[in-house]
Amino acid sequence: MTTTEPVRRGGEWLQSWNPEDEASWNSSLAWRTLSITTFALMMCFIAWFLPSALIGKLNAIGFSFTKDQLYWMAAMPGLSGGGLRILWMILPPIMGTRKMVTLTTALLLVPLIGWAVAIQDPGTPYWALMALAFLAGIGGGAFSGFMPSTSYFFPKRLSGTALGLQAGIGNLGVSVVQLLTPLLVGFALIGTPQVLKTPGKPDRSVFYQNAALIWVPFVVVGVILAWTLLKSVPIKANVRQQFDIFSNKDTWFMTLLYIMTFGTFSGLSAQFALLSANLYGAGNPAIVSGAGAAAKVLVAGYQVPDPATFVFWGAMVGAVARFAFSPLTDKMGGAIWTLVSGLGLIASIAFTMTALTPDTSSAAALESGFQRFFWGMLAIFLFAGIGNASTFKQMPMIFEKRQAGGVIGWTSAIAAFGPFLFGVGLSLMGPVAFYAIGVAFAVLCVALTWWRYARPGAPKPS
Repeated sequence: MTTTEPVRRGGEWLQSWNPEDEASWNSSLAWRTLSITTFALMMCFIAWFLPSALIGKLNAIGFSFTKDQLYWMAAMPGLSGGGLRILWMILPPIMGTRKMVTLTTALLLVPLIGWAVAIQDPGTPYWALMALAFLAGIGGGAFSGFMPSTSYFFPKRLSGTALGLQAGIGNLGVSVVQLLTPLLVGFALIGTPQVLKTPGKPDRSVFYQNAALIWVPFVVVGVILAWTLLKSVPIKANVRQQFDIFSNKDTWFMTLLYIMTFGTFSGLSAQFALLSANLYGAGNPAIVSGAGAAAKVLVAGYQVPDPATFVFWGAMVGAVARFAFSPLTDKMGGAIWTLVSGLGLIASIAFTMTALTPDTSSAAALESGFQRFFWGMLAIFLFAGIGNASTFKQMPMIFEKRQAGGVIGWTSAIAAFGPFLFGVGLSLMGPVAFYAIGVAFAVLCVALTWWRYARPGAPKPS
């Protein structure tokens, strides 16, 4: 990608940029851009998945929602995130990296402050919380703008590493918000406390608004860094030109593969806590009856697990796998690792299915089932993370530079519907049927990967 004449004027716009020319490539600018946008992307994921860390506790702090209402609320950030990604995917060539990252990061303040205010009042109506869940999707939409924008700054030989680092560390925002929320709510920061009622434990005062407010200063820092230190690559691509990716069948094939990987990662990250509670926790009426101080554990000797103490492991495993395997995709190619990802997902989803119908006959049976469920879920996150890295290596290799950015944005947009699809699927079908569909879809994706990208003599080796 070379611009021989200025496309945009002003200090923000680079007048000539060709990362494939190693002699002229400004690597320090590229890595600085990666660092700042990755920090901002982590803030985006924190805002996007903040609802998933709060929704499972709403009823325990005084709200009164049905199981289906909670599933839909947990699904809403995925619906809006996917829709907004379709918008964000066309922004990099139009706005440039600097303006896009600055404005997007600033918009995160709306859902963060909104959740901090709403969660303090159990009288907050359902529609208001659904609206805040929708606005959290701004953080999800950002991904399909940030990733293509970053791809403009790096040569193909480093694309897997650069995009893997940005996406993987950005994805860590999911784990960070799920890990830190239980710790942050234990002390007074600002606002009124809530009373947390947990089966078998005494009531205690908590401050769930902290889980949102603590990130506000970091978001402000991200806005300042983006505005003062980022530059923009002048890519010649209007909206019509960007949408020519849809005439390329590999756009649709890679969309399916990224749904398998990131759709699984984002969908399970959003639903892990709620699914755990409904299968092995207080949401299963065969295990716990009543609520609050009156709650009674029906299976003698069973210690009801608190999802807040373990769900962060899923997103952490997936995110670390994404950036840990990225250098391997640069060395070995992405297609072979996408194949590994698909095969691993088939095995791990099938294994987890054995634990989706809890045996409530005894504490030992429940604990055994929970262990299979937990480790099976971590295996799913691991193989989804590997596939997230490998597919992002494949796209810059399959498509020309201008198209690669658009394809990255489009596939990211569709896969971001994962939390919505998983929420709706789990609510309407139940876990067993939904996971069975997941196995069948992974089989399809493995066959596609082998035929199109991984086999000897494949049409598009990548």
